[in-house]
Amino acid sequence: MMNLVTVRNRLVYLLELSYLKCNFLAKNSSFVILPITMSRHPSFKPPGGLAVKRNVLKRFERVELLRQRGQWKEGDRVVSLIKTKPEE
Repeated sequence: MMNLVTVRNRLVYLLELSYLKCNFLAKNSSFVILPITMSRHPSFKPPGGLAVKRNVLKRFERVELLRQRGQWKEGDRVVSLIKTKPEE
C-alpha cells in the first residue's frame, strides 16, 4: 500500500517530466506550444455589461415596498415575508 508521501513524490515526478518534455519540444521544434485556456460561458458578463432590471428583490427592498403599500409595520417579522413584485 502506498502512503501519501509516495503518491506525492510520484505526482511531482510526473509533473517535472511533463514540464521538461514541453520545454524540450518548445526549444527543439518549429512550433510553439501554447498553454491551454478554458473558455467562458457567454452568460458570465462583466458587471458593467448589460443592465437588466432585476425581478428578485432583496429583503430590505421587500420590506420597504411592503411598508409603502401599508402591508408591513414596525415590529413585524422580516422573515417569511409575503410575495412581492417589484414596481414596474
